[in-house]
Formats: sequence, C-alpha cells, structure tokens
Amino acid sequence: MAGAEDGPGQQPELEDDEAASCRRWGAQHAGARELAALYSPGKRFQEWCCVVLCFSLIAHNVVHLLLLARWEQTPLVMLGVVAGALLADFLSGLVHWGADTWGSVELPIVGKAFIRPFREHHIDPTAITRHDFIETNGDNCLLTLLPLLNMAYKFRTRSPEALEQLYPWECFVFCLIIFSTFTNQIHKWSHTYFGLPRWVTFLQDWHVILPRKHHRIHHVSPHETYFCITTGWLNYPLEKMGFWRRLEDIIQALTGEKPRADDMKWAQKIK
Repeated sequence: MAGAEDGPGQQPELEDDEAASCRRWGAQHAGARELAALYSPGKRFQEWCCVVLCFSLIAHNVVHLLLLARWEQTPLVMLGVVAGALLADFLSGLVHWGADTWGSVELPIVGKAFIRPFREHHIDPTAITRHDFIETNGDNCLLTLLPLLNMAYKFRTRSPEALEQLYPWECFVFCLIIFSTFTNQIHKWSHTYFGLPRWVTFLQDWHVILPRKHHRIHHVSPHETYFCITTGWLNYPLEKMGFWRRLEDIIQALTGEKPRADDMKWAQKIK
C-alpha cells in the first residue's frame, strides 16, 4: 500500500529531474541563452569586415604565389605545408587553451567579443553548427589580417629575384595562415554529424583535419585536454607530455588564479 501511495507523488519529481537534465547543456541551458544574447550588431559588423578583407587578401596572395611557383622548389614547399599545418595546430591549441582556461566574459573588450564564444561552446556544443560562415570565421579572419597584409606588401615591393628566394618561406607562412583562418570552420565540421560534403568527411577520416570522434575527448567535463582543433595532430603528444597541465600549474602558482573558474561558473548557471 505504501508503494502505491508513493507512486503518484513521485511522478512530478521525476518529471522535474528529467527537465533539469535537459537543461544541463544545449540551447536551453540558462548560461547558453545569456551568452548567445551577448552577440551584438557591432560584433557582427566587425566579423563581416574581417571576412571580406581576409578573403580579398587571400585571393591576392594566392595569385602571386602561383605566378612565382617553380617545380624545383616543390620539396621545400611540401615541407612548408606540413610545418605550417603543425604550427597552426599548436597555435589553435594555445589560443583555445588560453580562452577556455583563463579570463572572464566580464573583461573589457575581449570578454564579450572573444571569450564569450568559448564559454557558450562548452554548455551548448552544437551552437557552432547553427552559426553561419561569418560568425564562424570572423574572429580567425581578424587574427590573420596582419600576416596577410605583410605578405601582400612584400609582393608589391620586393623584386622577382628576392621573392623567388623567399618563396618556400612564403608558402610556409601562407599555409599557416590558411589553416589558421579555417580552424574554426574545421572545428564546426567536427561537431556536424549530418550533411557534410564527402571531401570534408574524407579529410576527417584520414585525419588531415580534426576528426569528429577525436574532438569528443575535449568535450568531457572539465574540458582540460585535447585543445588543438585544426588538425588535432599534436593533441596526443602534448597530453603525454602533460604540457597544458604544467602551464596551468605555473600560471596558478604565479597568479593564484584557478584554471577554468569562469568556465565552471557559466556551466553551473540554472537561472
């Protein structure tokens, strides 16, 4: 009889638990909704400007690189392509680790503009799949504008002979720029499980770019490993070295700041 009496009374409690579980992450999470609302028209304008400028400079520079290409430099160019991809992967990890681990959305200028997307992503990982091309790639385009401008300036001011000598180096720099520019697009694809072009899934399956299964490791709370999101090639060796944990220990010892404190604050928001 006691069991029969308890049953109806427990039903609302079970429903509340299920509803709370649904709000633990995703678009309905209180923190995710608040963070998404901070995306402003001014931020959108900045992203548009950066994307247009970035891809204009990429087109300008790739034309000049193709005009300067020589078959005899192919081995050095291929080495530069691989080195550029590796360095881009490391830099993506360094930026990702820094923004995930330190800082706050309340910081002036950089907080809402650049740290906010990282906080949103951990409590609503699929939000990135709902972002269009501009929102996905705007910040990365901003980061690569200066090296693209520097390369364009060299093509306009250096002699053909000097550019020919610099060609393998410029190919390395250009590959680094391209991988860095498209890092967040690659990251978006690693969260997209339907409708990807075949060439994207081919590159993921052969681990040329970040695979979907590989990136899932990072999204296990408290998000403290596998930060490299361009190719993911460096995640395993850096994890084995304890690279990120050692950096965190040094910074915490010097500053007293706790890693991922702001990230956890947003994850625990329920209202």
